[in-house]
Amino acid sequence: MNHPQDVGTLARDAHLHPVAALAAHLGVDPREGLRAEEALKRQASHGSNSLPESPPRSLARRVLDQFRDFMVLVLMAAALLSGLIGDVADTVAIGVIVVLNAAIGLAQEWRAERALDALKRLASPHATVRREGSTQILDTSQLVPGDVVLLEAGNLVPADLRLHHAAHLRVDESTLTGESVTVEKHTAHLPGGAHALGDRLNMAFKGTLVTHGRAEGLVTAIGAQTELGRVAGLLRDTEARSTPLQLRLASFGRRLSLVVLCICALIFGIGVVRGEAVLLMALTAISLAVAAIPEALPAVVTVLLALGARRMVKVNALVRRLPSVETLGSVSVICSDKTGTLTQNRMRVQVVDLLAGGSRDSIWRAVLLCTDASIDAQGAWVGDPTETALVEAAQAGGVDPAAVRAAHARLHEWPFDSERKRMSTLHREHEGWLVVTKGAPETVLPRCTRVASEQGDLLLDSAEALFAAKAMAAQGLRVLAVARRSFAEDPAGQPADAVESGMVLLGLVGLADPPRPQAKAAVADCRSAGITPVMITGDHPATALAIARELGIAEGDAPVLTGAELGAMDDAALQRMARDVRVYARVDPAQKIRIVRALQAQGQFVAMTGDGVNDAPALKQADIGVAMGRGGTDVAREAASLVLLDDNFASIVAAVGEGRRIFDNIRKFIRYAMTGNSGEIWTLFLAPLMGMPIPLLPLHILWVNLVTDGLPGLALAAEPAERDVMRRPPRAPGESVFAGGLWQHTLWVGLLIAALCLGIQAWALKTGLHWQTMVFTVLTLSQMGHVLAIRSETDSLFTQGLRSNLPLAGAVLSTLVLQLAVIYVPALQAVFRTEALTAGELGLCLACAAVVFFAVEAEKWIRRQTARGLRPVSATG
Repeated sequence: MNHPQDVGTLARDAHLHPVAALAAHLGVDPREGLRAEEALKRQASHGSNSLPESPPRSLARRVLDQFRDFMVLVLMAAALLSGLIGDVADTVAIGVIVVLNAAIGLAQEWRAERALDALKRLASPHATVRREGSTQILDTSQLVPGDVVLLEAGNLVPADLRLHHAAHLRVDESTLTGESVTVEKHTAHLPGGAHALGDRLNMAFKGTLVTHGRAEGLVTAIGAQTELGRVAGLLRDTEARSTPLQLRLASFGRRLSLVVLCICALIFGIGVVRGEAVLLMALTAISLAVAAIPEALPAVVTVLLALGARRMVKVNALVRRLPSVETLGSVSVICSDKTGTLTQNRMRVQVVDLLAGGSRDSIWRAVLLCTDASIDAQGAWVGDPTETALVEAAQAGGVDPAAVRAAHARLHEWPFDSERKRMSTLHREHEGWLVVTKGAPETVLPRCTRVASEQGDLLLDSAEALFAAKAMAAQGLRVLAVARRSFAEDPAGQPADAVESGMVLLGLVGLADPPRPQAKAAVADCRSAGITPVMITGDHPATALAIARELGIAEGDAPVLTGAELGAMDDAALQRMARDVRVYARVDPAQKIRIVRALQAQGQFVAMTGDGVNDAPALKQADIGVAMGRGGTDVAREAASLVLLDDNFASIVAAVGEGRRIFDNIRKFIRYAMTGNSGEIWTLFLAPLMGMPIPLLPLHILWVNLVTDGLPGLALAAEPAERDVMRRPPRAPGESVFAGGLWQHTLWVGLLIAALCLGIQAWALKTGLHWQTMVFTVLTLSQMGHVLAIRSETDSLFTQGLRSNLPLAGAVLSTLVLQLAVIYVPALQAVFRTEALTAGELGLCLACAAVVFFAVEAEKWIRRQTARGLRPVSATG
């Protein structure tokens, strides 16, 4: 093939060229597509089919951003002031800690961006292309000029295409033109002259949405050269938005900062009045403010959310919007489609009812003509699961699909849509034309007047045929009716309603799609977690109820609400029904949004699954929209906040559990960080009021903040899920992150740490021990005892074991080693002004840390007893 030389010029006027000339210019045969080696050459030449993005921040900018925080600037000014008056050691030490803090911030940012980049790569859209004569699924970034792209309803157009085949193709181009009316496309080239974007009816542009029909097109422009790419080039300076949890924590941080600054000013004033050095008190107040104000809390939460989102991929749930990680814990209702999500999506023909004893070969030939299933390069049938099951059954019945299709080529089609619930195709037959129709029995049977038999076509008893269809559906089968009609003249120009009338019924086909093996257990998990599973399907009510009973979603006499009944209800009546209905059948995708709103009106937090174009509004309306990663359309994935990589209901439940785990761990980090800060503030605030000297130097405060809030805090992200994570009710959506006694815990444990520090200080001052080093060590080690105890809000550490979170165990051990180094290494003693503790003094510090640990363990024991409904037993008996 010839390599296209001037793709840029071609992209601007592709609509003016006949397809044959354009294909020759691009060096491609539309029937075969590009060869693999040619595609690689073009990708190397033209680059990736990706839209322009904002350039990444430089390393220098990232480093500087770490020093933009107001408190860090104040601390650097204090270090400079220290140096000017000759205290070089403090200047160097504070400088080192500031640099270390910046390095940790950089590392956190890098980890978060890596996690988010990995999610972006996983979420990249795919396109169906023809290469080397076979159909392939590729990442859209791999498309090159000359590729042959196949489109169908629900696809986002992956590149600018010159259409060379179109079947009732309609495209929503509002993203480019602003016009909300869909545009009908054709394949003829346009006459010369200027044509506005909306008038190029033989083109499909990147980012627009196929709403109806099918098409094939040649890629004429990719990436920045597309019409969408030119628009995107103007939008490079957008910034990432904060999550709702980040915003709440940032607001809390601002309020807390005001309180902390007032306390620090009070400590400074009391110290100066008592005769302490002004510079020492200034450095102490500044250091305490830096340590106590949780300015990094929103950033750390982003890291935890991003790492959690990466971990959710392991349970086949891809997070497209980071806030959904936080909100998953509030889901109280999961509305799930049946086919492919609760079931295996592997349809098999179970029953064929010919009604009047017609020919089985006739019905098999009809379904072969009226299906879009095709054979891939490996010889397997691909396409809609129902259609592949029909084709496989026909082949197993001795009918050759290739021969039937070759003898009766498809000339026209009236595609399936959610309103008609049927599909029809047109073929030549002898001297006339043949129309074959398949679809839901309730829509096909009323259009049939006769039924096929060995003796010829007989009058059809519609009521009897409908009874037979219902009997099959009651067995849990999906039922299709197949019919035909012959024409003497070509009916291609007639509307579907005119063609699909006066038909001859060939028979009924019953197919089964068994439940997924994991679905029943997942439904049980939902119920134990206080989550109500709801099935919404387009299938027959009896079929839906049979599957729902098998999975435990509904009981024997549970009500089933059909789309027709739903359509006749007003919103108030639907809200009343929604309290009890667990199965919705024959529901149009457009009705899903009413179901979501009805549940939300009851105060429910709704997760909704969907895979089609018409599901997008319901996915957006739901609190958590869940799209199918395998069988879903591009537009459904764009509208969703979560994508199931395996289209499995069990993965939704696993994602909810993972979301609860992540939120629990965020609470644990906040509990840990805020309690440690509380202990530091109370210690420094109360010491001068009790007539004792300031217990800690500025460097001690900064060291405690750097060491204790760093590795141990982040290691909480690796904490496994609590045993009861899926045995407790959903979290209320508006519930504060500090609910459930968290702020009370922060207060009393902070006071306990302060009491231990001050008690050690008072006793050591009287006995002449190394009081300052002991207070410094007690403050550090007590926070280690605290972080080990809060790994679970209910279970004891002795039940969990240290090996269940090895990163945290390693972080605590590392912190202990670093603290011992500060105490016993002579070079560090000089910097931190510490003294070597005796074995007894160190043992006393460890005992104080143990007091904090066992006090929190006692709190958890009381919580466990209360949960069991038992009265706590007193210590004396």
